Amino acid sequence: MDAIWLTGAEWLAVLRIGLGLWWLESWRHKDKKAWFERGSGIAWAADVAAKHRWTAVRSGFRTVVAPRPRMMAYIVAYAELALGLGLITGFLTPIALIGGLLLNAVYFVLMIHDWAEQGQNLMMALISTVALFGMSWQTWSLDGALGWFL
Repeated sequence: MDAIWLTGAEWLAVLRIGLGLWWLESWRHKDKKAWFERGSGIAWAADVAAKHRWTAVRSGFRTVVAPRPRMMAYIVAYAELALGLGLITGFLTPIALIGGLLLNAVYFVLMIHDWAEQGQNLMMALISTVALFGMSWQTWSLDGALGWFL
């Protein structure tokens, strides 16, 4: 593969690190006090889920998320932090990429009617897919340094 300025593997690492920064920003910009003390993030998602056209989304949210809003707020926020740190450092990268794909899929399905959010979720999922199949952890990563997932 020919590439300009960096090797192909290094460009994949740049893509992976950029995705990690995106996840880290998703965590950073959350109002943690509102999310954890007032439950604003899960309350917003509950409102979206309640109006969702798909029965499976409404009932799934009521079954999985609604009974434990505080725990789910922590899971969502800290999943974004873990994904960001994992992708930036290249630690357990394939697991982080698959986890990110799953989280983007959940966001995509929940917010299927919010087209402003769909572009972000689709682009993050595309980057995750390219970084996963391109084995972006081979360069500039702890996984690469440790010889993991080669």
